[in-house]
Amino acid sequence: MEASLKNRIFNVIPPAMIGMVWLFWYYGPQALLKNPWTLVVTSPLIVIAVLLLEMVHERHSSWRMNKQEFVTDLYYSVLSATVISWITIRMAEDPLKAMKASLGITTEWAMSLPWLVQVLLVVFLIEFGQYWMHRLMHNWTPFWLTHAPHHHITQLNAAKGAVGNPIELFLISLSVVALFDLDETAIFAAINTTGVISTFAHANVRSDPPIWYSFFFTTIRHHSLHHSTDYENTRCNYGNSLILLDRIFGTYREGEGVLVGQDDRRRLSIWEQTLFPFQPLIDRYKARKNGSDRSGDDRSGPAATA
Repeated sequence: MEASLKNRIFNVIPPAMIGMVWLFWYYGPQALLKNPWTLVVTSPLIVIAVLLLEMVHERHSSWRMNKQEFVTDLYYSVLSATVISWITIRMAEDPLKAMKASLGITTEWAMSLPWLVQVLLVVFLIEFGQYWMHRLMHNWTPFWLTHAPHHHITQLNAAKGAVGNPIELFLISLSVVALFDLDETAIFAAINTTGVISTFAHANVRSDPPIWYSFFFTTIRHHSLHHSTDYENTRCNYGNSLILLDRIFGTYREGEGVLVGQDDRRRLSIWEQTLFPFQPLIDRYKARKNGSDRSGDDRSGPAATA
C-alpha cells in the first residue's frame, strides 16, 4: 500500500512542478520576475530537485549516478549555461532581433494574448524547431555526427539532457522566439516548463505521469525508448518536451528502454564527444598519413637500394 501511494505521488510530481513554475512566474515578486538572473538560478534548481528525487525513488539501479557521471554532467551543464548560451545569444538571437527591427516586423498581437497562452506559444515554438532539428540529426550524416555523442550515454539521469557535442548543443538551442513580441516572464516560464519536462524525460525517477500529461508531454518512457540500443527504436519519439509532435507527424512509438547507448555501449569521454563530428576526417587524415609513411618505407627498402 505504501509503495502504491508513493508511486501515485511521484506520478503527479512532473505536472505539479510545471504548475509551480507557472505560479512563480505569474505571481512572484516583480523584482525577481524582471531579473534575467532569476532564470539562471531557477533552471539548475529544477535539475537539482529532480536529481534529489532520483535518490528517493529511482527507476533503474543501473542508471544510478556515480562520480564519473556527475563530473561529466556538471561539465556539460556549466558549458550549456555559459559558453553555449552566450554563442546562441550572439550568433542567433541578437541577429534575429536586428533583422526583425530592420524589416519593421511587429507581432504585438502576441503580447495581447493571455499570459498562459503566451507561455504555451513559446513552448510550441521552441519544441517545433527542436523536433525537426532532432529528426534532421537522425537522417543526415553531418548532423548525426554532432548528435551521436548524446546517444553514446550509457545511463539516463536528470542532468543528461545537457550532455552532447558542443555543436549539437548550439543547434538544438536555436529557435524563432526572438521574432515575437512577448511578455518576458512568459518566455522565462516557458523555458522553465520545457526544462521540467525534458529533465524528467531523462531522469532516473520512477514516475509515470497520467495520460492527460503523457499524451502531450514527453516522459522517461518515451525518451528511454529513443535512447535504446536498437536502431529502429532510436528513430521515434523525437520530441524533447512535446511528444504530441511525434503523434502528429507519425513518429510516435509506445515502449520503454532500459539498456541505452550506441554500438557496443562504450561510454565516450568528454574529449571523444568533442571530437566526434570530426572523427571521419581525422581517421581519413591518419589513413592517408600512414599510407604515405608506408610508401616512403618501401622506397627506402632493399629494392630501392639494389
